[in-house]
Amino acid sequence: MEKKRIVVKVGTSTITYENGKVNLHWLEKLCKVLADLHNQGNEIILVSSGALGVGMGKLGIKKRPVETDKRQAIAAVGQCELMFMYEKLFGEYNNVAAQILLTKYAVETDFKKNTIRNAFMALLNMDIIPVVNENDSVATDEIESESFGDNDQLSATVAELVGAEKLIILTDIDGLYDKNPAIYPDAKKVAVVELITEEIKAMAGGRGSSRGTGGMATKIIAAEIATNAGIDVQIISGENPDAIYDILEGKPVGTVFLGKEDDNDGN
Repeated sequence: MEKKRIVVKVGTSTITYENGKVNLHWLEKLCKVLADLHNQGNEIILVSSGALGVGMGKLGIKKRPVETDKRQAIAAVGQCELMFMYEKLFGEYNNVAAQILLTKYAVETDFKKNTIRNAFMALLNMDIIPVVNENDSVATDEIESESFGDNDQLSATVAELVGAEKLIILTDIDGLYDKNPAIYPDAKKVAVVELITEEIKAMAGGRGSSRGTGGMATKIIAAEIATNAGIDVQIISGENPDAIYDILEGKPVGTVFLGKEDDNDGN
């Protein structure tokens, strides 16, 4: 298997149960797969949502608060818990994890992008797995506007920053369908998207689950960002993290969005 630089993104609805508690069995499985891929020589970056959802579960809060300050506080609690679990689980497989918290302002200029890129590259060169999340506890506009779409767009931005070969988005549906499969039994999954058109965007639905902020629409936006940078994007069901192996072996899984080739061929 060719060694790759891979960004893997997981959302709140994937790592938690309906009650907001963490799905420990699933999270352990994910970390085992990523640690194994890392041991093979691949460079792994994990973009993980879940701070607010995990915080709600830890504090026994059933409904997402509308007050920004309360959501900030809950996210602060949840991020601490989330990173503790990642550090513990990766550590069990003799891998080291590091936390990087970002906001949209951290990538608004070339200078800032370069600073962040340098941090990522230093971590990868030190054989460390960066775990990335939005800094919800201090960036109030992020937590209110949800501009990164449950980190979908953040994962694409990170993939572009580090020059990843592949962005894999694990979610609660096994790819892009031509219409909503929950409503239409005859909905067909789109295996490959060569170009993201208005028709493709129209296939995406709206907001995601009550615990997350994403949805297929934000994933299409993320795919557009990454593919424009020449990065292949694969949206798959998060039910079985072992499917990541299949992706890297070239097997058809979920929906793949093909990265655009560089038009500058030297002619």
